Order: sequence, then C-alpha cells, then structure tokens
Amino acid sequence: MGARSSMQLQEEEINEIQRETGFSQSQIVRLYSRFTSLDKSNNGFLSREDFLRIPELAINPLGDRIVHAFFQESNDDTVNFKQFMRVLARFRPIKTNQDKNKMNTREDKLRFAFKMYDLDGDDKISKDELLAVLHMMVGANISEEQLGSIADRTITEVDYNKDNQISFEEFVKAMEKVDVEQKMSIRFLN
Repeated sequence: MGARSSMQLQEEEINEIQRETGFSQSQIVRLYSRFTSLDKSNNGFLSREDFLRIPELAINPLGDRIVHAFFQESNDDTVNFKQFMRVLARFRPIKTNQDKNKMNTREDKLRFAFKMYDLDGDDKISKDELLAVLHMMVGANISEEQLGSIADRTITEVDYNKDNQISFEEFVKAMEKVDVEQKMSIRFLN
C-alpha cells in the first residue's frame, strides 16, 4: 500500500506541501500512506467517520472537537490530503527560525487551541462553551457545581474587558506562561 500511495502523490504536490507546512518529503509520504489507509472510500477524501475510526480520537474526550478542526479547513463534509496536512502542520514542533513562515507558530497553535473552546465559531469563548468543553474533558468526574465554579473563576481571571466572554487576545494573554510550543507538538516520523 505504501508504494501505491506514494505513486499517487506527485513530486510537485510533495514539494508544495513541504513549502507550505514544513514537513520533510519522507514525512509527507508516510502521512499520505496513513491518509490513504483511512480513506475507506478510496476517493482521496476523508469523512468524519474515517477520522472517528482512529482509535486515539475515538477515545479522546475532545475527539469530536479535534475532528471538527480538520473540517474548518475545508468548509465541506470531506477533507483532502492538503487540508489534512495543513491541520497536522500546527502540531509540528518548531525547530528553526525558518518555521516562522510555516503553520506551526505559537499564534497558530494558540488559535487552534482557542477554536477547541469556541464551539459556535463567534471568536469568543462564553461560559456555556467553557462548561461544555469541561464536560467533554472530565465527564461525570466533577460535580456541576465544581464545573460551574471552575468556569466562573476562569472567566473572571481571563476576561479583562469584563464582557463575560474570553476573546482570542485574552486567551493569548492567559497562555503567556504556558509552553504551547511543547504541549501542542507531536513528533512525526522522519
């Protein structure tokens, strides 16, 4: 299968994806092989169901939100390989100053994390959205009162303009001391 999938991906496409995302050619070929193995319909696109067959996503409490992020890139019910790679690029470790032109800057990683909480896509995180994500993450392990308290305290501490919502700018400020580059990086095969 690896040989078949690498033959379908043209050298020109590999070079374009490499320039845009910063992945090496061997990483792109390996990720393309993984992409095609997930593509059960063999049409060059992944559906939400294809993503949810990934065991790590199926058991991840934020799996639906992570899958949703892939589809924000496409504005469709399917994701092609280039869109798939653009999302994965946000998780590529930052190695050099050359990476500043790629899709894995600190701001890109923070924007991705912010969108995990911004359920309605209005560029604000409301208390209800924060509660919904907290529910996804902890399930029934914490009482409603405790979750409400966590959400209230978070909004109070992060909401500098006092509109009872967290903007992206407020989110960035709250994350100043967090090593986002480390926490939002996945080592991809070389």
